[in-house]
Amino acid sequence: MLQSKLFYKTTKNKTAGTESVSHDLLVRAGYVDQLMAGVYSFLPLGFMVLKNIEAIIRKNMEEIGGQEMLMPVLHPKEIWQKTGRWDALNDILFKIKGNADKEYVLASTHEESMVPSAKKIIFSYRDLPFYPFHIQLKFRDELRVKSGILRTKEFIMKDLYSFHVNQADLDKYYEVAAKAYEKIFKEAGVGKITYRTLASGGSFSKYSDEFQMVTDIGEDLIYICKKCGIAINKEIKAENPVCPKCQGGEFEEKKAVEVGNIFKLGTKFSTPFDLKFTDKDGHDKPVLMGCYGIGLGRLMGAIVEASHDDKGIIWPAAVAPFAVHLIHLGADKKTKTSAQKLYKSLQENNIKVLWDDRENKTAGEKFGESDLLGIPYRIVISERTLATNSVEIKERGKEKAKLVKLKDTIKNVRQHQ
Repeated sequence: MLQSKLFYKTTKNKTAGTESVSHDLLVRAGYVDQLMAGVYSFLPLGFMVLKNIEAIIRKNMEEIGGQEMLMPVLHPKEIWQKTGRWDALNDILFKIKGNADKEYVLASTHEESMVPSAKKIIFSYRDLPFYPFHIQLKFRDELRVKSGILRTKEFIMKDLYSFHVNQADLDKYYEVAAKAYEKIFKEAGVGKITYRTLASGGSFSKYSDEFQMVTDIGEDLIYICKKCGIAINKEIKAENPVCPKCQGGEFEEKKAVEVGNIFKLGTKFSTPFDLKFTDKDGHDKPVLMGCYGIGLGRLMGAIVEASHDDKGIIWPAAVAPFAVHLIHLGADKKTKTSAQKLYKSLQENNIKVLWDDRENKTAGEKFGESDLLGIPYRIVISERTLATNSVEIKERGKEKAKLVKLKDTIKNVRQHQ
């Protein structure tokens, strides 16, 4: 991608009204654009990051048997009345009226549409288990949107639902899904500061699990057991003065933001829709369910909260919009030709590259913007570097740059990917 053609703008000034580092940096660097409170456009740079996060999630869901589908956002009132959530979630549901006073919901979650579809497919124990998932828009009329894309009214979320014949099968798959979540956060670059956190199961089960990423902007408090390393949330800490896993009594309190959650739903949603299966003995039994969610935009914002400095964003390689930021300095023909050849070589070797081909910017402006954008590797080519047939390579987040021979550039980049 030529930077001169990229649809974005950056600014040096702190974004007015921002409460979080991620909100400020993502707006300033041209990754997102705020349409109104709680609603954002993901500009090309931001959309690239979002798609990379989506790819990590999709790969891990498919590895545990997930089958991707797509469910509608527009739901009829009646299916939400069946579960009682038309009234129970009244404070956050976007309810709309269509022709002939027909009422609808803009889905805040998708159990109400998933279970009716499953009922048309599940009849026998032979149809179970199965694990559909989708990545789709959701809408929640949050009373107080905050922290940019960490809490919004419109957001993209991955939901996986699991359907089972008994509790043992649900319990087994639940742990498989939890391990997949740990892999997702590790691959996204925040695994070391993300904790599987015991939480209340509410009306679904005794416990559920949140995946909480430690950050100063966090709106939640978690307590990490000093003995075994498990985390519990504030509600569980109030109920259990000792660790539920090891019975230890010393905890480290941390602020955190929730980046994912998993629940054992049991028959909470299968019962209202009479979702049953026939077992091996010919008896009808209710299907047991689990659900597993990750907000893509929330994870993107959390990554920035965890990975930045006073100059800008520092993207983990797996989610960065580009692997390399190529900058050429000087308007002489030799430098520009060399930069063009390197740009093509990087592309031919399937290395995603943003080439700052602009000739109306100073070196300082280019370097400052490069730091703000946060692309993992910056390659500078100039008259000075070409004097030794070299380029200058600097890893984002590190102070020192190094000279690498032009012919070894591709090899050097690949060694660090």
